[in-house]
Amino acid sequence: MLKDVSRASAMDADTLKALRDEQALRLMVLQQQIRAAKIPVIVLFEGWDASGKGSAIGELIRSLDPRGFKVHTLDLDDPAEERYPFLHRYWKVAPLYGNMAILDGSWYRGVSHPECRTDEETTRQRLAQILDFESQLIADGTVLIKFFLHITKKEQKKRFQELESHKSTAWRVTELDWKHHENYAETEKAYDRMIEATNTKEAPWTVIHATDRRQVASQMYSIVISALEAALRQKEITNERWAAEKAAVADGTFTHPSPLTEDRETISGGFARDLIGMPRLADVNLDHSLTREEYEERLKNAQKKLAKLHNALYLKKAPVIIGFEGWDAAGKGGAIKRLTRALDPRGFEVIPTAAPSFAELNHHYLWRFWNAVPKNGHFAIFDRTWYGRVMVERLEHLTPSWRCDQAYAEINQFERSLFESGAVVLKFWLHISPDEQLARFTDRQNTPEKRWKITDEDWRNREKWPLYEQAVDEMLALTSTRQAPWVIVESCDKLYARIKVLETVIDTVEKALK
Repeated sequence: MLKDVSRASAMDADTLKALRDEQALRLMVLQQQIRAAKIPVIVLFEGWDASGKGSAIGELIRSLDPRGFKVHTLDLDDPAEERYPFLHRYWKVAPLYGNMAILDGSWYRGVSHPECRTDEETTRQRLAQILDFESQLIADGTVLIKFFLHITKKEQKKRFQELESHKSTAWRVTELDWKHHENYAETEKAYDRMIEATNTKEAPWTVIHATDRRQVASQMYSIVISALEAALRQKEITNERWAAEKAAVADGTFTHPSPLTEDRETISGGFARDLIGMPRLADVNLDHSLTREEYEERLKNAQKKLAKLHNALYLKKAPVIIGFEGWDAAGKGGAIKRLTRALDPRGFEVIPTAAPSFAELNHHYLWRFWNAVPKNGHFAIFDRTWYGRVMVERLEHLTPSWRCDQAYAEINQFERSLFESGAVVLKFWLHISPDEQLARFTDRQNTPEKRWKITDEDWRNREKWPLYEQAVDEMLALTSTRQAPWVIVESCDKLYARIKVLETVIDTVEKALK
């Protein structure tokens, strides 16, 4: 593939300079329009050592407002990031809506660079995760532009020698660079495989023959300008579609079909074979209880066992990610409290998921959860989770319906990435009856020290119980996978619920450690 890359047609210096100046001016205008339209942009540069990535980035930003972009150098894997899932560090550099992230190196280093290449199975997993990652960003409106700067082995040698000939630049060429140069053919095969596997319609590669740096600049400008202009046109279409949907909601004519009426393979993101059959909430028997004596005995034993397992997980460097969802007043807080009492306080974090902050609202909805995933050996316990996208955001029409539908696949992909990184992923739905919820709401309302737990929003949500129950049934059916199963916890009896959570965590962790 790279062997077939041809050089751009030659152009005289004056004509080329005039074109570049015109393109730079056009890009400056587009940056402001992109910012006003709140379209995030990622421009990434990959390529051979000494192929001119730094020069290309310098050219790209020369006319841009520096307040609207940030350059990230992602050369090799950060040792600290080795304790996190592969994509963790790359989600962190996703720009705010309306801003640009310009990447010197990228997530592709983990599948192509000589210092980062790994075994065949890990490479396959990473390539699949990259495709998921890019499709999620693009579905959210991100403009993703990928450049690969190509030079021949002969040209690379010439540039290395030129750099070494000057004291001010000799430090930029190392023994490792020369070693990679000697293995040029092997690395070329890895680059070819990477480009072929990830050259998608939505995120194509632009491979530029980088011998003439001036030609590189002109080609780069042309691609970026075309992509931004197309994004602005698409944004207008999307805005019109969203405005029409909100108008239909306001006049009562909008209907959101159940995702279960669609092809499960498609709506789940290709996870149909991994789905675990789940009962409808209406069919769950809530008649479970424990005596206080049974509870105290099982609680003591379970917490003692979990404490030992936490040590084993730390030694094995396996992270645990537990998500809690459920009806308001179902007892999530009590279950989390009994769970964390068994854990080393240095090795867990409880993340309450409240209304998103400004930064969270201006990123892909999974961005804040990627930022909260634990390093290996640690627990992350989420009180409410990423599933808000397919429940409250969907039912309250806070997000376009098509983005809510896309979330089932995105969430399954997210959880598979965590699982493939070695994480134990477990999700609990705490289930109670409408009558039990009413009793607990009333108790909170009438007890001064509990009154802070009840809000007007809780009462409003209760009025929509049938809608939420349908949404939960769909969520359980489409996202309970072998990699990240859902467990329904019968929670009318709080003592029973707490023990079921603890013992389920123990069983799951024990299986993972084996």
